[in-house]
Amino acid sequence: MREWLVMITEPAITVIDMLALVIVVFSTLEAFVRAIQLMFTDANGHDRRVIWLRYARWLVAALTFQLAADILETSISSSWESLVRIAAVAVIRTFLNYFLEKDVGEIRERDRERAAAAE
Repeated sequence: MREWLVMITEPAITVIDMLALVIVVFSTLEAFVRAIQLMFTDANGHDRRVIWLRYARWLVAALTFQLAADILETSISSSWESLVRIAAVAVIRTFLNYFLEKDVGEIRERDRERAAAAE
């Protein structure tokens, strides 16, 4: 039974890690291109913040995929290294989520203030 579990889980781990890699690569390229575009326009701080928040959301998504892969890996491995890695990813993801939500809240508040001032 364990052999079947390992045989199914290992390819799933690889696929999920590849998905995380694709997310990181494409979101990094997107953030880079948009940042370069902003360098040549009259962008304000809000526009810059939107780019970095979008990028951060994608990074959190990638970390979530990596966390899922690590959970699967931990289920077939009994090493302490796997447990430490999953704990590190979980902590990083939690901090990123906290600060991302904080930034999103600040941007929403600024948008509300702008909308109220425009009325």
